[in-house]
Amino acid sequence: MIYKTGILIMSDKGSRGEREDKSGKQIETMLGNQFSVEYYAMIPDEKTIIGERLQMLCDEMRLDLVLTSGGTGFAPRDVTPEATMEVIEKPVPGISEAIRAIGMEKTPKAMLSRGVAGIRGKTLIINMPGSVKGVRESLEAVLPVLPHGLDTLKGDSSECGQE
Repeated sequence: MIYKTGILIMSDKGSRGEREDKSGKQIETMLGNQFSVEYYAMIPDEKTIIGERLQMLCDEMRLDLVLTSGGTGFAPRDVTPEATMEVIEKPVPGISEAIRAIGMEKTPKAMLSRGVAGIRGKTLIINMPGSVKGVRESLEAVLPVLPHGLDTLKGDSSECGQE
């Protein structure tokens, strides 16, 4: 199965063309052919804009997966988790816990990431850090289980509890 995927990068400088997006490129490189990137954008760290874009990707485009990068730290303009929490209907804390746990194996600073994950309709949203390294480690943590989770979200739960 091919999963329709969106990549949303939060960066004030990037959205103004003042910084090249390397995290989004890292995401695309790691996804592989099981994921089809149907949407990619870099937007400013504005809670309203982030929330509206997430809703559009879930409700109008009906993507299977939305991966965000950036805006998950302590900086005053880091509001991606708050925008995501307002949009999701069901939190998926295990994903963000796994991302932080893997990150903490490399650096204790990973505990400072406030990224969240959750479901809206039949779309899974996952917040990841803004750095290339943080994106790479986050995807290494979650990619192996995403197909099962996305299949279950779409209603194919035939393998649940069978292992």
